Amino acid sequence: MGKYIFVTGGVMSSLGKGIIASSIANLLLSAGYKIASIKVDPYLNSDAGTMNPYAHGEVFVTDDGYEADLDMGHYERFTGTLMSRDNNITTGQVYLSVINKEREGGYLGKCVQLVPHITDEIKRRLREVSEKKNADVSIVEIGGTVGDLEGLPFLEAIRQMKLDEPGNTMYIHIAYVPFLKHTNELKTKPLQHSVQELRRIGIQPDMIVCRSESDVGEDIKRKVSLFTSVPYNMVVSDPDAESVYEVPLKLDEQSIVDKISEVLHLDGRKPNTVRWKGFVDSMLKARKELDIYMIGKYTDDRDSYMSITEAIRHSATAVGARASLHWVESTHLEDGSVSIDSILDDNAGYVILPGFGKRGTEGKIAALRALRERGVPVLGICFGMQLMAIEIARNVAGMEGANSTELNPDTKYPVVDMLEEQKKVKKMGGTMRLGAQRATLVEGTATYNLYQSKEVYERHRHRYEINTEYVGALGDAGFIVGGYSDEGFPDFMELKGSRFYIGTQGHPEFKSRPLDPAPLFHSFMKAVSERNAVSEEGVRTVGSETR
Repeated sequence: MGKYIFVTGGVMSSLGKGIIASSIANLLLSAGYKIASIKVDPYLNSDAGTMNPYAHGEVFVTDDGYEADLDMGHYERFTGTLMSRDNNITTGQVYLSVINKEREGGYLGKCVQLVPHITDEIKRRLREVSEKKNADVSIVEIGGTVGDLEGLPFLEAIRQMKLDEPGNTMYIHIAYVPFLKHTNELKTKPLQHSVQELRRIGIQPDMIVCRSESDVGEDIKRKVSLFTSVPYNMVVSDPDAESVYEVPLKLDEQSIVDKISEVLHLDGRKPNTVRWKGFVDSMLKARKELDIYMIGKYTDDRDSYMSITEAIRHSATAVGARASLHWVESTHLEDGSVSIDSILDDNAGYVILPGFGKRGTEGKIAALRALRERGVPVLGICFGMQLMAIEIARNVAGMEGANSTELNPDTKYPVVDMLEEQKKVKKMGGTMRLGAQRATLVEGTATYNLYQSKEVYERHRHRYEINTEYVGALGDAGFIVGGYSDEGFPDFMELKGSRFYIGTQGHPEFKSRPLDPAPLFHSFMKAVSERNAVSEEGVRTVGSETR
């Protein structure tokens, strides 16, 4: 029978529950246990697909085309295992399932209630994922904060799980321990209150993780233990780290797997963190710094591009450097409050970020022209590749006013369009290409050379494509196809003869891993690195003004 670790959060949101849950999964996996990672999202949406990035951060896409919360990305990056729609449970899914069952007569005339019907459906889904993954341990992160109304049915369900399966469940509660500067001390009262709220619901934590700016000392741990009835050895410190990838190592230093084994009666295996530690050491010790400009429309919330920033960091480490990210709001380029000249740097690399809609697109297009003419490394992702094609159509191929029909339905040159062929790809009226899609690469192109493969699978999330009627004209202008989808649309395009000027319709960032960077990002960072001076005097180092 599988075992369960339920991770809850208290005091405030954005504590990093997903990082803790991912880190625990990382360590258990490295110890040889089969794991399943599950994210519970109490919102009423069926999935995260319709959410504004400013409100919820990045929408992470799985291989099977599910649009999920960004924590699913953490799970994949920290464990190297593929998530799917099964790994995410939302209130919307649960209620819809129960209502449909009631409409079909599945409850035989009973009054359908939160308890037991909603809670039973939650427990059924948790067990189903655990059994399907054949997991020794399932790590279940409960989204939101203890005390949120929408989270109560899930907390009630996991309370029942301990009764249903004694000895097979563990509760880990993460709570913030603030530092008050004027008294020069850490305060545990907010943590105590969040634990009291959990206990009022009927859940007694087995372990407390103290999130704080700095390491909590022994006195704080003893105080937390005393007022929460959690054994002293089960109080763990989680201070701020330079990199999230340090967190598994920090937890391992406190023997967290041993503590988990004690509660869940596991067989005491030890994590093997050698490779992970090697990556973290390489990341933190890298002295060469590479400037990367991130041009997008949601730059006020960096979580909107979480997987892209992580893919850049993975690849920077792989080339012996670290990335210094410079965020450029494309609407500011558009209205002139930021000049394009101010962001031009011959030694830097540029990422044209994805993002649906008209706002900021002309700013991106203007930047693309300057970058193309400058000859610096540029990577365009999804909508970024479409804008690359539009820019070249306008300024090289002579198609004045070329555009996407998403932005201008009446454009004379619909270089990007939602074509009839696309509408047939997804039935029932859907036009979104989602999930892992095959692309056949064109031999001899830069794209083919960097992937070293005839076929690749990258994840997609878009409705519009490069209009195949304009592929010839774009090719004549030097913007050639590097790979085609099975439906015949360009999935990769590149500027012929350029060191690195490549766009992709997919999202390779979703498959990047710390120990296995995405090939497209790796090649991009390698191109940026090679543009920088190689002499000892010319290398820009972290904390140095030299170049």
